[in-house]
Amino acid sequence: FKSDKCFVDWQNDVTAADVALAAREGYQSVEHLKRYTTLGMGTDQGKTSNVLGIALLAEALDLPIPKVGTTTFRPPYTPVTLGAFAGHDVGRFVEPTRNTAMHDWHVKRGARMLNAGLWKRPHSYPRSGESEDDAANREARNVRKNVGIVDVSTLGKIELQGKDVAAFLNRVYSNRWDTLAVGRCRYGVMLREDGIVLDDGTTSRLSTTHYLMTTTTVNAVRVMQQLEYLLQAEWRDLEVFVTSVTEQWAALALSGPNARQVLAKVVDIDVRNEAFPFLAVGMCNVKAAGGAISARLFRMSYSGELAYEIHVAADRGRAMWEAVMAAGEEFGIMPYGTEAMSTLRIEKGHVVVGAEADGRTTADDLGLGMLINAAKWCVGKPLLARPALTAPDRWQLVGLTALDPAQAIPRGGKLVADPTHTLPNPMLGHVTSWCFSPNLNASIALALLVNGRARHGEEVWSVSPLAETHVKVRVGPPCFIDPDGARLRV
Repeated sequence: FKSDKCFVDWQNDVTAADVALAAREGYQSVEHLKRYTTLGMGTDQGKTSNVLGIALLAEALDLPIPKVGTTTFRPPYTPVTLGAFAGHDVGRFVEPTRNTAMHDWHVKRGARMLNAGLWKRPHSYPRSGESEDDAANREARNVRKNVGIVDVSTLGKIELQGKDVAAFLNRVYSNRWDTLAVGRCRYGVMLREDGIVLDDGTTSRLSTTHYLMTTTTVNAVRVMQQLEYLLQAEWRDLEVFVTSVTEQWAALALSGPNARQVLAKVVDIDVRNEAFPFLAVGMCNVKAAGGAISARLFRMSYSGELAYEIHVAADRGRAMWEAVMAAGEEFGIMPYGTEAMSTLRIEKGHVVVGAEADGRTTADDLGLGMLINAAKWCVGKPLLARPALTAPDRWQLVGLTALDPAQAIPRGGKLVADPTHTLPNPMLGHVTSWCFSPNLNASIALALLVNGRARHGEEVWSVSPLAETHVKVRVGPPCFIDPDGARLRV
């Protein structure tokens, strides 16, 4: 201390001179020093001052600091949180959760449930002695080979009604909607005002003035808020009424080469390709225990296989599910969870909000530039022309394949040209989604890579400093299976 007037305890204004005076007057115990000077008696209980005070007392007494000792601390010295005692054994959180109509069925069949927003969804359905990864791989293989069924009730569902719905959709989606015919659905991309991708999903035209929009599970509330804001604050002249009906409908997806054969056994309409083609929408009745169930039928695919979605009133969801499971038994039907669903969509190169659409990517970055209609305006389109969003070095969606199939591509791995480069190592991009593909017997990933579409065939490294791993990968198109889409149109 350069001066005796230097403060040692800022809370009680104890100075270096006060400590020296205490030593001269015989208060040579740290406990006496504490009470004579009020050192460490503030709200911090000495956490900011005691070490300095003890050092000054040791100097005054010509003793090493350990010989002086410390004051008695009130337990606990630093409060211990209940979470530290609990660790990972936290049980259920005290927060609202949503269960689908098929939740009890999933749990009874041994599904490992996980959180998806406020919803509980099956991760996989492990059998006795089977790991979760093995279960997910089995489920993904079965979808490609036979037929699988997955609970998609958690997807956001928004009904739009009114004479101006088509005009409204033209403004909120980047692609065109006034050409959508009744009985058809279309995939669309929604942008934020700054041109970045907000969400993706399908919208179906149920009648002349009645549409159904589906959103991602995590963005259902955000999209609903966006639609309500635009109608209430920006375009009050439009006659459009939006209603969230996510919880009112239970939904399943039936995917795989045998999907049509299973479906034909449980619905009362013609589902041949000629009568119900890809992206068709219609009404039907599902034959189930307790009587026929009125349903909406959609032909759309997230897996890349022949697939259908069936939506029924939530209170008949389990009956629908059990009817489809019974009909599919002879065709090798299996339920599959979100992990297998993720594997299937990575194999197909489908993007997901939060991973590929990470709040920084444009539709063109994700290979969806063809959905930006040049002939019309939409929310976010004007700012797509900003130099930063049209630069030639944008990170673009690519597929990665590990040169060694046994090596796992690091989740979130950074893409570099040389893993031995001195730090800082220039980053070329990063891995957004990874899986081991049981259908390709390969370790594959989706990634965002600088000027990625021009780099197909190149080899780069995916590195993870935290995991201390680096894997050599080959760059290619993001779609690994059936790039022409023949399977989903059969």
